[in-house]
Amino acid sequence: MSIKLHFKRGKTLLGAPLALAAAVGSVAQAAEVKIPDTTIAASLRTSFVYTDFDTSGSTADFALNSLSVYLNSKLTDKIKFSLSTEIDAANDIQVQDAIAQFEFSPEFNIWAGRFLPPTDRANSTGSYFASHWNFATDGVQDGYEFVAFGRADGVAYWGDFADTKLKLSAGLFDIPRTTGQNEVMTAARVQYNFWDAEPGYYLSSTYYGDKDILSLGLATNVVEGKSTTSLDFLMEKKVGDGGAFTLEAEYIKYDDLGGYNSNFASGDGYFVLGAYLLPTPVGPGKLQFLGKFGTATFEDGNTPDYEQDTAEFNLNYIVKSYNCRLSLFVKDTSFSAAGVAAGKEDNTQIGLGLQLMTL
Repeated sequence: MSIKLHFKRGKTLLGAPLALAAAVGSVAQAAEVKIPDTTIAASLRTSFVYTDFDTSGSTADFALNSLSVYLNSKLTDKIKFSLSTEIDAANDIQVQDAIAQFEFSPEFNIWAGRFLPPTDRANSTGSYFASHWNFATDGVQDGYEFVAFGRADGVAYWGDFADTKLKLSAGLFDIPRTTGQNEVMTAARVQYNFWDAEPGYYLSSTYYGDKDILSLGLATNVVEGKSTTSLDFLMEKKVGDGGAFTLEAEYIKYDDLGGYNSNFASGDGYFVLGAYLLPTPVGPGKLQFLGKFGTATFEDGNTPDYEQDTAEFNLNYIVKSYNCRLSLFVKDTSFSAAGVAAGKEDNTQIGLGLQLMTL
């Protein structure tokens, strides 16, 4: 597809030439801008959440959780460019991804710019392609250091080896603690799919019955002896005609690199998630029942170590895969006595979330 914008000479109501035509003379007779093989898409997540705190009362809030615009352009069959934006906490629009993509073959691809480094499945998945609504709130998922929205500036190799269903990725990146310094962060991931393959750099945590997945992944980020290491697992099996059973789990160790609380140098945690997508439609969509439990420990800080436990339950209505889904959720978060003493507060949330994507 080629989108062409033409600017031609014309006249105002008074018969005078347009200022643009006068400025560029005869060249303006047919100026042309081409955008070859380009797609533009958008996505949003919005929610209403009621939060009941253990001691300080309750809140009720509507929120625009995410609003992204995506531009993907194909310059040649092997050279591509991707750009996406996202809103930050101040509701300002920021660059999320800006990637020069040199994709020579499934086994050999080079990306450069700003994007997610090789990390765990959850980080690659992000909120839009996660099974549950409350992504990265359990003290476990996506605690990596980043420049913006989990992304870092750098370069990476990645490859899919179809014969063995092996996925490899590795790269060098700048994060806030390395920017302007001599050192960079090394990131690498190795993944093996025992059943169906998952082609491409980014991953999903569910395929809603389109694939049978049995996958193990190991990832590590290292800079100056400090590291984050994770092991993740995903099993998804088709059930009946259009249903699916999903089991996802992860263990992660933050060793002075990343984590949810900057006052603590280290920590570790895990989560386990199970979901069942009913094969029989209910109206235009299908119901999915989901439960998730995560626990995290925060260590080596200025105050005593503490633990966080998170339990989440979703009733999801899947109208069209990731493109249109509703989530009714309950999430309970509790802290150990040391966490409460450090200012953390137990809370329970009830909410309704909506996700739309035009991808």
